[in-house]
Amino acid sequence: MSLRVGVTGATGRMGQEVLDAAQSRDVDVAFAVNRDAETVRVAGIEVEPSSEFDRLVAERDVDVVVDFTGPASSTDYARACADAGVPLVCGTTGFDESELAILEEAGGEVPVLLGANFSRGVQALIGAVESAVTSLPEYDIEVTETHHNQKRDAPSGTANVILDHIEDTRPDTGERVHGREGDAPRQAGEIGVHARRAGDVTGEHEVLLAGNHEVLELTHRAGDRGVFAAGALDAAVWLVDQPAGFYRFTEVAADL
Repeated sequence: MSLRVGVTGATGRMGQEVLDAAQSRDVDVAFAVNRDAETVRVAGIEVEPSSEFDRLVAERDVDVVVDFTGPASSTDYARACADAGVPLVCGTTGFDESELAILEEAGGEVPVLLGANFSRGVQALIGAVESAVTSLPEYDIEVTETHHNQKRDAPSGTANVILDHIEDTRPDTGERVHGREGDAPRQAGEIGVHARRAGDVTGEHEVLLAGNHEVLELTHRAGDRGVFAAGALDAAVWLVDQPAGFYRFTEVAADL
């Protein structure tokens, strides 16, 4: 189907990837915005100031907005989308409970889909992790994620999703221990969590299970951010046909 999208954070890493991905598919860009007031062009699209977002989303005949920015701006965009009756695909991470509540509230008016990671490989990793922790119920679990040195939230949104699935699958787990220092032997029920920030790493997530004199490592590495942009556009195509509601990408990935 033909799709008209609005893109936020258009000069950021993921905003540029979304605009590039739109060019290679049957996707029209209704508008692209960024918080800087200076007008620039990205992927041939004129980027407008985000202060104009409310007007643009109401006037530009947009089917869906794709947002990869930050919690504060994403919640503002969600409110504006709800007022304009426009669905929102959001790939922002690092929300606190009050900010998530705003997205959920917007989902009462329009379809809102939140995804910590739009990679098909990561969805497969989550399924493999669930199977592994079920099959190895007494093994210790450690989760490590690595991202570029400018990523703000730690652990990553994807790591938190993986941890949520582990805890749902293994009720005996629950305490997340972030790094270790000093006298810190493992306690029953712990999950070790480690966040690394270095260079320009796109994203790596590893789940390690150890016990019974053996180690199992499940790892996903993203080689290019384009995989996330492509997944977000797939999610956008799916979302425009849905009723109002608050959706998680992990819940709908199998339908895409």
